[in-house]
Amino acid sequence: MDDDEDIREAITFLLVAEGIMVRPYEDAGGLLERLTPKHTGCLILDVRLPDMDGLTLQRELRQRGIDLPVIFITGHGDIPMAVRAVNDGALDFLEKPFRDDALLEAVEQALEVEAAHREDQQRRAEIEQRLAQLTPRERQVLEGLLDGKPNKLIARDLDVSVRTVEIHRGNLMQKMQARSASHLARLALVCDAYRERLPNE
Repeated sequence: MDDDEDIREAITFLLVAEGIMVRPYEDAGGLLERLTPKHTGCLILDVRLPDMDGLTLQRELRQRGIDLPVIFITGHGDIPMAVRAVNDGALDFLEKPFRDDALLEAVEQALEVEAAHREDQQRRAEIEQRLAQLTPRERQVLEGLLDGKPNKLIARDLDVSVRTVEIHRGNLMQKMQARSASHLARLALVCDAYRERLPNE
């Protein structure tokens, strides 16, 4: 997104020629009206826009749950602001005039980062679905395992037999599709609610 029509058209032409879908906007308002957390890809933003500076737009996007990788383009005098934007989470910034290959390289990296992020989100959703299948007792056994407790201690805490804990453990391992206790811990690590329960290594 750039308020300079010539730059906007040049970037659009370059990316479309490489087979990359582009939706150009001339101001922040137009982008905010249409962009949702469901959109994929990356954003190319000018640091200075007519209605909102890039840092403010970046923060507004995050507040709306839109976490797409951001590449800032900037004039010479805007470099300190662009550096702050990168420190605040932007992927990269390019100083005008920039080389075509530099922009393409930055976009390629941004798309790879976004694709990996989407895969992580999908994996998290799948694991949360598995967790939702656990019974309350299986969740208690899981929490005991994540605290590093052996079956005998979990049984004592829950006032059940060791055999009962073993049965629940087997069921939850199957539901979680975990191959081992360490694999189960790695699966749970994906979900924030269980991270704090993992024993320190």
